[in-house]
Amino acid sequence: MTHLWVRAEQRPNEERVGLTPEGAATLIAAGIRVTVEESHARAIPIDGYKNAGCEIAPENSWPDAPLDAIVFGLKELPEDGTPLPHRHIMFGHAYKGQHSGRALLQRFKAGGGTLYDLEYLVDENGRRVAAFGYWAGYAGAAVTLKAWAAQQRNEECPPVGVYSGKDALNAELLAELNATGANRPCAIVIGALGRVGAGAADLCEAMGVSVTKWDMAETASGGPFPEILEHDLFLNCIFARPGTPIFVPRESLTSQRNLTAIGDVACDPDSDYNPVPVYDRATTWDAPVLRVATDPVMDVMAIDNLPSMLPVESSEDYAAQLLTTLLTLKEIESGVWGRAQDEFRKHV
Repeated sequence: MTHLWVRAEQRPNEERVGLTPEGAATLIAAGIRVTVEESHARAIPIDGYKNAGCEIAPENSWPDAPLDAIVFGLKELPEDGTPLPHRHIMFGHAYKGQHSGRALLQRFKAGGGTLYDLEYLVDENGRRVAAFGYWAGYAGAAVTLKAWAAQQRNEECPPVGVYSGKDALNAELLAELNATGANRPCAIVIGALGRVGAGAADLCEAMGVSVTKWDMAETASGGPFPEILEHDLFLNCIFARPGTPIFVPRESLTSQRNLTAIGDVACDPDSDYNPVPVYDRATTWDAPVLRVATDPVMDVMAIDNLPSMLPVESSEDYAAQLLTTLLTLKEIESGVWGRAQDEFRKHV
């Protein structure tokens, strides 16, 4: 019997999950065994999974799961170097030249396991079957606006946290923007036709921020793009890949510009294809921005688990998108899963 093991997330501030109790009940009805680990942080309580008929396992017990179990999580595993013998469904961040990704692939190679990278679960047309993009864009734009508001106070963006929902986030942010007494900034979103860009643009518009929306057509020239520097905020919603142009080059730090806050929602600072090479590391919930210039000021927001700020909404949205694909786990050698396995074998 196909056995899906939903692990607890071990990363700080990560409360999301890729399967809801309702989805688990659907999998069980389809003949898939589902085990869910207890979690001290998961936004969806364990009782819902118990009531759905899932088996319950202790938190972080996945290394001792049966070898035929398929371990399902979202974010990174602990970087302890141990071999990985299981099949894992997760965001590996391992196929675009990331240094930490190379170490992860070595662990799979040593253990004989397989990575089914959630970013590379695609249909026959190459489109991702599920993505957190909308809520990443929404939350990323919110934190970038918080950074801009802090600049108006001659401060850096303070720590951010989890919200009960988007209404709570919007109310807090609106009050912060109004308290500055300044006119609203203008923003440019690149990748505006995608889910990430749509979320970023929706948040900006909800806050009364004017938005210039760019996508592939506007960036096809390959740059440079002086228009970006004419905006107060830049939100990068395009994932780095070979051929992605440079949007904000390093020399822009000392150029004449209006741009003071960048939200790199895609957040691939250690990728060889980083389109925003003015910074070199992700930021955190405790320190949401990296100040990369002071005259004039420029802050970069590059938090890599932004949807966790809205964990219930983002989990429910993502789980609903992914469920149809999880129902095909019995045929893991073909279709979406087969393509993901081929991608893993190519890189490992």
